Amino acid sequence: MKNDRQRTFLLITIPILALFFCFNTLPLIQGVIYSFTNFRGYGEFEWVGLRNYIDLFGDSRVGSSYLFTFKLAVVTTIVVNVLSLLLAIGLNSKIKFKSALRGMYFIPNILGALVVGYIFNYFFTYILPAVIQMMGGKGTSMLASSKWAWVAIMIVCAWQAIAMNTIIYISGLQTVPEDVYEAGSLDGATGWSKFKHLTFPLILPFFSINMVLSMKNFLMVFDQIMALTKGGPAQSTESISFLIYNNGMAGGQFGFQSANAVVFFVMIVAISVAQMNFTSRKEEQL
Repeated sequence: MKNDRQRTFLLITIPILALFFCFNTLPLIQGVIYSFTNFRGYGEFEWVGLRNYIDLFGDSRVGSSYLFTFKLAVVTTIVVNVLSLLLAIGLNSKIKFKSALRGMYFIPNILGALVVGYIFNYFFTYILPAVIQMMGGKGTSMLASSKWAWVAIMIVCAWQAIAMNTIIYISGLQTVPEDVYEAGSLDGATGWSKFKHLTFPLILPFFSINMVLSMKNFLMVFDQIMALTKGGPAQSTESISFLIYNNGMAGGQFGFQSANAVVFFVMIVAISVAQMNFTSRKEEQL
């Protein structure tokens, strides 16, 4: 009976592992192999060894995309987590219609990123400039400015990401026992001191989850850039993912951008591990 049960679990697991290998692991292995070639996405190719990886460090366009992506990811991660935590505290308090408000704040998360991006594209291109002109300003689109286009992308990314982060923070706040707050009140803890010394240490694991997921997702930003700027103006908002897709698929640099993708993958893993190790040490200290 026990062997039959184990065989059943094994039969369930094998097809899932096979699908995961075919659609995840195998393409990853192929990408690593192509990164050592001059493959253009079609036709024949030759092995070039580490030339693609060496050329990455001398390509100014690649360097600019990494700088832009990290700037966007860091700023957006901070903005999203600060706003999400504030919203979670408000929605977790004893207010009317908080269930309905939670549902409303979660709506952006269920919408497609491309759909949201095109809606905001129209807003930034036509509505916002018209409002600024009515107020006596120049009324130029943020998306046409190499200085401000990244801010527009950050706003769209944050608007959509805040929903899920808020739900995670609410889940964390609901795990904090009321006894802790009662004991804190007896010790004179109020307002900021209550949050700093009681609430935040107890929801630190949820904060860690949000920080890691936010940083990873914003480093991989693609849909918003595709819908808003397509990397412009003057390649000022070209993220790493967009560069890999655009030049790898349409630009005939499949092998070169495969090497870029491998380096990017390693960097994301390293950053995520470093974040988790850092927050784990903080949790142990608390």
